[in-house]
Amino acid sequence: MGIEEYGGGQDPQPDVLVVTTNDLPGHRVQEVLGEVFGLTVRSRHLGSQIGAGLKSLVGGELRGLTKTLVETRNQAMDRLVEQARARGANAVLSFRFDVTEAADVGTEVCAYGTAVVVTRE
Repeated sequence: MGIEEYGGGQDPQPDVLVVTTNDLPGHRVQEVLGEVFGLTVRSRHLGSQIGAGLKSLVGGELRGLTKTLVETRNQAMDRLVEQARARGANAVLSFRFDVTEAADVGTEVCAYGTAVVVTRE
């Protein structure tokens, strides 16, 4: 598996820029539209759970679970961008992920931030 299967993030020229910072250098916030989030819940695959259990006995990376988490985070981020775009934003500030167990049957991943309209200074 190549590195592209273990990464995420945005295209080089996104229409909605997502950043982890509270401001965007070279830009001025024109309007704050409020919180936006993208949420997804993934159930565990029995085969991958058994494989992960066996792998944990000998140590090492759980590649199947890593790949699943990357895909899950990317889906949550895509949903965040869709919500921001629908509200008229061209940027999301203070972007974060939150990951929790969902009722002992899966993993909930929430991508969240503040939707804003920015202009270049």
